[in-house]
Amino acid sequence: MKMQFATGPLLKFQIWYIAFFFSVFKILLIGVIIVGKDPFALFGMQAPGVWAWSQENKIYACMMVFFFSNMIENQCMSTGAFEISLNDVPVWSKLESGHLPSMQQLVQILENEIKMNVPMDRTLRHHS
Repeated sequence: MKMQFATGPLLKFQIWYIAFFFSVFKILLIGVIIVGKDPFALFGMQAPGVWAWSQENKIYACMMVFFFSNMIENQCMSTGAFEISLNDVPVWSKLESGHLPSMQQLVQILENEIKMNVPMDRTLRHHS
């Protein structure tokens, strides 16, 4: 018996690129904050106040960049799918039902599927 829980491969390719961009941007921004090199000077611009604050509070700034970026990445990657399969047979789909199963529903579904998949000669020996 093989059981699978999946959050679904329903990602649109373009959304994956946005999430990937935020992942790379996050790492680069954290690196620039840690190094302390003013990137605005490269473009002949005056650094905004946020940059000065990030240099005075590097740990807090890096944490904010990390968590905020992860939040955006997760929103891009989330499909809303939640699929349950038993022996490669789908037994629950959040996309089809519109909600997650309760624990009672899940147990009942799995019990019914297991009863349906038990070979007949095995059930006869068990009841004898």
